[in-house]
Amino acid sequence: MQQLSAQDAAFVYLETPHTPMHIGSVAIYDPSTAPGGFVRFKDILAFIEGRLSGARSFRQRLVRVPFDLDHPYWIEDPEFDIEFHVRHIALPKPGDWRQLCIQVARLHARPMDLTKPLWEFTIVEGLDHVEGLPPGCFALVSKVHHAAIDGMSGVEMSAAVHDLDPSAGGVGRPDEWRPDDMPKVADLLARSYFNNLVQPMRVVETIGRSLPGVAKLGLSVGKGDVSLSGARPAPRTRFNGKVSAHRVWDAVPFPLKDVRAIKDAVPGATVNDVILSVVGGGLRRYLLDKGELPQGTMTAMAPISVRGEGEKGALGNQVSAMVVGLGTQVEDPVERLRFVHGEAVNSKALTNAVGAKNLADYSQLIPSGLAGLAARLYTRVGAANAHAPVYNCVVTNVPGSRVPLYFAGAKMLGMYGTAPVFDGMGLICPVYSYGDTIAVSFTADRAMLRDPDAFAAALRGAFEGLRAGAMQPPSSPPVEVKDHAAKKPRQRKGAK
Repeated sequence: MQQLSAQDAAFVYLETPHTPMHIGSVAIYDPSTAPGGFVRFKDILAFIEGRLSGARSFRQRLVRVPFDLDHPYWIEDPEFDIEFHVRHIALPKPGDWRQLCIQVARLHARPMDLTKPLWEFTIVEGLDHVEGLPPGCFALVSKVHHAAIDGMSGVEMSAAVHDLDPSAGGVGRPDEWRPDDMPKVADLLARSYFNNLVQPMRVVETIGRSLPGVAKLGLSVGKGDVSLSGARPAPRTRFNGKVSAHRVWDAVPFPLKDVRAIKDAVPGATVNDVILSVVGGGLRRYLLDKGELPQGTMTAMAPISVRGEGEKGALGNQVSAMVVGLGTQVEDPVERLRFVHGEAVNSKALTNAVGAKNLADYSQLIPSGLAGLAARLYTRVGAANAHAPVYNCVVTNVPGSRVPLYFAGAKMLGMYGTAPVFDGMGLICPVYSYGDTIAVSFTADRAMLRDPDAFAAALRGAFEGLRAGAMQPPSSPPVEVKDHAAKKPRQRKGAK
């Protein structure tokens, strides 16, 4: 048995019928590259079964300690059944992009069974009228609970079911897996007793490790190398309240070469800075149109992996985070990129001063029972509606393959992300790169974002505006980018 860390367990405690805490992806494949030019569902089932040894998450399930007196454990599931985890559906005709988006949102909104290994694959056929795709394509919609993986360790799970060669589809891997026996309640309670005895020592150790970082932060602030001005509450928006049980989803791909060219417009800027600027510009356009744009900058939480080189195959989450201003108050796209770059540099300096891993370790100090109770009470009383948000949304970047990948012989044509929303944060934007594209996907509460096509259009408009501004020769007059900024925003109640 392997016990979950406090960070992993937090995702279990946050799980409610309205806030399922799984992440995932939507991959689209062309079966014409497979042997015979097509892929049957039974071939896919056999293919996945032959790859289960490639990632531990496939056959491990949770065992919770009675009354949540301690964090749960992973065991090798003695009742594992692959046909429970791999499903098969088809879109009705005509099978277009909007139908796929609706189906992905519905699949993502459904909580998983926490008594079984925490993943699901759904094969979606019938993608016959999606622009840019050949007829006959299918999608693989994956769901994996956030307690089992973060974005970086999820790459291992993806690698287990993909090949670099379409002819390798039938090649399996050695499998020496053995199931565990279900642990007895008395054993779990005894383990929790001894774990709680050593908890005070963990507190002292964690605080001791962080003290040099706190001192370093104080010196950096005193010298002016780091500013604390960014440590401010985010403005309240439509995305920051209690969420419903329903979701929307969409994805917008951009040429990676254009993103790399855009970053050169601001010295030192990164691909991440460009993507954050696009999200900020998209939010500005969308909320301006609604008359709800706050005066101050909206902010995004950006996860940071603290996974060491030898920990890439480990289960669970090893992440810290930084909060970055998105420049939604800045009209000019290039100036917004400059603002975001400055915010990102300062936020990284703040995180590095204390130590990203030390910040992540602070989650270990919260007693398991208290963490579970606090999470349930926060949702039950609707506390998200009663305080200023810490950040407005999440933008998380997951690097992908630059070379073509194959699933059961079918070539991957695109990869997009899905992720959880929860009370206080109803919009998350996973960013996936694959081949020569980088895609900004978004999952949102349907009550907060009823028109996902409008937000997708706002993201496209923000990217085009940024590209036009960044590619403009220095001697040329400024390019006017229509932003509807002339229209005075109608302030939504509670907006700042």
